[in-house]
Amino acid sequence: MNSTQSRPKDKHIIWSDINLDLEDWRSDLQAEYPKFTEEELYGKMCEINADYLDDERANLNIRLSQPILVVADIGRWNGRFSGYAEIKSGKICDCLYSKMDRCEWYVDKYGDLRADAIHHDGTNHYLYRVYKDTATETQIDNLKEKIYLGRATRTDITRLTKRLGDEIAAVYGFPIPKPKNKNKEYER
Repeated sequence: MNSTQSRPKDKHIIWSDINLDLEDWRSDLQAEYPKFTEEELYGKMCEINADYLDDERANLNIRLSQPILVVADIGRWNGRFSGYAEIKSGKICDCLYSKMDRCEWYVDKYGDLRADAIHHDGTNHYLYRVYKDTATETQIDNLKEKIYLGRATRTDITRLTKRLGDEIAAVYGFPIPKPKNKNKEYER
């Protein structure tokens, strides 16, 4: 079973290794590997699911015109912190990498690519957006400072960036709502 088959209505899962359930995979795995133990079946499920991530990276090998901004809400042992990173390549597939223990990438009901990444101290939440072609270096630097200080609002972010969901939805063929106004994206 591909992890993209289980989709809550408010998000379209691209890939996940969170909440893998051997029961969902059991009949297919036992048909292919009838002599495997429970532990071996579980390991094979994880291995196959990890291979699916490479498939999703190939599917989303889309280069955008600008770098991708990653806005992070980081869960640490001593609280939650704001942060950011940039994916200079501007390739959507480069969003699908994590050093965390478990991760799930999805497009939310607003058309934003997001990830939830679980690690030993908590969970990080990531929002991926591409800079608009009209954003200046000064505007980008000011936005990054606001993010770092934990002061950036949804309006600040949508003013200088665009959602990635439109390109992703075109690959997978799922619907996402169009912004009510071409120049203004959904506010949260």
